[in-house]
Amino acid sequence: MEILNEYHLESACCGAAFPDKHWELDCPHGDGPALLVTRYANRLFNPREELQGLYRYAAWLPVNRQLEGSAPPVTFLSENLGRHLGLKNLYITFSGYWPERGAMMQTGTFKECEAYAVCARPGRDENKILVVASAGNTARAFGRVCSDNNIPLLLCVPLDNIDALWADSPWNDNVKIACTATGSDYFDAIHLSNIACEMQQFYPEGGAKNVARRDGMATTVLSAVTRIGRIPDYYFQAIGSGTGAIAAWEANKRFIEDGRFGKHLMTLVLSQNHPFLPIRDAWKAKSTDMLPLDEQTARSLAAQIDARVLSNRKPPYAIKGGLRDALLATGGDILTVTNEEARRAADLFLLLEGIDIEPAAAVAVASLQQAANEGRVEREAIIMLNITGGGIARYRETRPVVQQQPHLTIATGTPTEEIKEQLRHLFPGHH
Repeated sequence: MEILNEYHLESACCGAAFPDKHWELDCPHGDGPALLVTRYANRLFNPREELQGLYRYAAWLPVNRQLEGSAPPVTFLSENLGRHLGLKNLYITFSGYWPERGAMMQTGTFKECEAYAVCARPGRDENKILVVASAGNTARAFGRVCSDNNIPLLLCVPLDNIDALWADSPWNDNVKIACTATGSDYFDAIHLSNIACEMQQFYPEGGAKNVARRDGMATTVLSAVTRIGRIPDYYFQAIGSGTGAIAAWEANKRFIEDGRFGKHLMTLVLSQNHPFLPIRDAWKAKSTDMLPLDEQTARSLAAQIDARVLSNRKPPYAIKGGLRDALLATGGDILTVTNEEARRAADLFLLLEGIDIEPAAAVAVASLQQAANEGRVEREAIIMLNITGGGIARYRETRPVVQQQPHLTIATGTPTEEIKEQLRHLFPGHH
């Protein structure tokens, strides 16, 4: 189903405005590293009740069609957790599977919000194959969305993370999984995806640079503001890249332009899983860039955290319009949470709210506990807690789960041309 949505793109570095015709990921003027932002013709936010799932927020999504199977985030006032923490206006925005609350994301993660937005963005030759690199959750979401909607997709994933790629049935043949060898990590998967994108038949999803990914993530804030009726005072989320926090800041500014929901920026209170703290370390050092971190140390630290999805070594921190700018603009901060604190927070959430949550979401809950206990947030403040994944245990209890298998595993040290030849054979009809 087509969605007619008027918007253009604008560069955060020079303000240049241009149409979204060719899957733009960078400023066409090349004035330096900067994110593009979406400018919607309709400055007033009005949900499209006639559209299904996530696309009820299509007014502020860079999409031109409606894909099958999407579900929006769900926001509700927390009574039990809020009471426990002494917070009177704690709103939980939940992305995952929780039928009792109306949350129906089949992959249990807010990465679905990204996938349904990215895959419905216009501007690409349908004969080309989308390439997504992922440590797990993003791959699971894109795999399902592309399988259900017959969109050609190459997923690049570390073999050690393949257990994150499950569904209630095998994915269709238009989705192929290429894995980097045992002992590799997310950045090896990114390297593989970059090799693929040197080939004519593939094109990159783009990560944080893709406006559809960020605006898809921003539907969490659209859900919260719609439910609350105003912009929250504080926004809590655990971060790996910080892209979701950038998206929240961008959505916040759109609501200020709308004018009906408040004129303030919500304070971003973000969290990382100790001991992997590259963003927090750069922020506390007041650095304009990420601090040097050698690869071996980074791998070692990342291997120690429960919330593996938060182990991004090269986040969009220093880029114009990126995470550092968002933190500075909102008076934000970054807290740290240990594995043990996150585990206790997950148990507390299950006890008080009645649903399982993913380790990254548990890091966010633990950071909110910290902030409440230390008096960092006012008891009356309107707080949005972004629970980015949950209900997976509930989902897996109710239906059989099929583990997806790699179509190709690249041995360490394989020459680039040989890798390209192997990738070519995965999609014989796309030369």
